[in-house]
Amino acid sequence: MMLKTLIGQRIDMLDKGFVELVDIMPHPDSDISGDLAIVNAARVSFLGESKGEEADKKLLFYLMRHRHTSPFEMVEFKFRLRAPLVTWWQLVRHRTANLNMQSGRYTPFEENDFYVPEVWRKQSASNKQASDGEIDLEAAADLSEKLITHYETAYKLYEEALEAGVSKELARLFLPGFSVYYTGVWKIDTHNLMHFLSLRMANDAQYEIRVYAQAIYQHFFKPALPWTAEAFEKYILQQE
Repeated sequence: MMLKTLIGQRIDMLDKGFVELVDIMPHPDSDISGDLAIVNAARVSFLGESKGEEADKKLLFYLMRHRHTSPFEMVEFKFRLRAPLVTWWQLVRHRTANLNMQSGRYTPFEENDFYVPEVWRKQSASNKQASDGEIDLEAAADLSEKLITHYETAYKLYEEALEAGVSKELARLFLPGFSVYYTGVWKIDTHNLMHFLSLRMANDAQYEIRVYAQAIYQHFFKPALPWTAEAFEKYILQQE
């Protein structure tokens, strides 16, 4: 895939979310691949200088194997994400990223801007913070119906507050907090992105963050950094 086509590509997530690549450094117009930028940073050389594909890839794998992480910080990804707060709540824990989100103080929330899960998961008996399995289909359908009714009632109260002249920053108190969708820009360097991916693609990560991490890795990280992805899978993911 041409790297230029990655920028602006959007992958739909969950029921109403998405992840979109806004930009990458080095930009594809520079004709310097991200993998080569990492190698050149390790050599402290001028961008574009290479010792050949075999030597370049060997050095990158050496960096990954021995956890020489600073050269990987020289490549950055900027994403635009739309996700429910239960997802953002875990994204913001990665404080090595740069983040700017829409504000409910300035922008009114749109109707149906709430997350409705496709599957209602059971509480894991072995892990108090995780889920495991699915609840009965009939019970799940009943819960989904009640959740949607709850959202509709809450949003109507939100609209009534706005119509009464209440400020947006206070009217949003009527909205269900953990399920409301937010849009934001999330920028992170490759070293810290790999740390994020190793944690959030894991089987014990919450589903609502895991699907975003998997999409970022499969649709953007691997096409943009094929050598880095190969080394990452060999030396990081397989050892965790």
